[in-house]
Amino acid sequence: MLIGGKVGLRARHDDDIPVLRAELYDDVVNSSRAESGPWRPITPGSKDPRLVVDDTREGSVQFSVVELDGDTLVGTATLWGIDNHSRSAHIGLGLLPSCRGKGYGTDVVAVLCHYGFVVRGLHRLQIETLSDNAAMLRSAERNGFVREGVLRSSAWVLGEFLDEVVLGLLVHDWKQHARR
Repeated sequence: MLIGGKVGLRARHDDDIPVLRAELYDDVVNSSRAESGPWRPITPGSKDPRLVVDDTREGSVQFSVVELDGDTLVGTATLWGIDNHSRSAHIGLGLLPSCRGKGYGTDVVAVLCHYGFVVRGLHRLQIETLSDNAAMLRSAERNGFVREGVLRSSAWVLGEFLDEVVLGLLVHDWKQHARR
């Protein structure tokens, strides 16, 4: 398990799947805002790749996020789009509704940065999020990510186009930020 200040990132367990399905993916609004495609129902027992981890996929690493006190499931975290040639990847996370606003997102981003830069030897990490996702923007910037641009009207979400913000972090900037 990868350990942060408040949370740990561990392998996905079978008993995590029903909780993640019910609290993240069956929520039409949350799922529509988090995914790059339209919401669709997930058949119980299906091998949906958002829930069931395929350890053979080299371009993505999925974690379950747990509280350090008690090992309670609080969400999911992903390092995706891993490019071993350019040494870059993207960060994604989702917290259960009852676990939002507690600083877990900032800690998850910090642990994913450690995993990406130290364990995987990456050079660049990137986050794309909706421009009104203040919690994710705050979590990214607290970890040293820099806003690099806005993709105007690039996300179709529940009947309207929304802007996305692109944030990036390079390993040498992360090391300097971590020293503070």
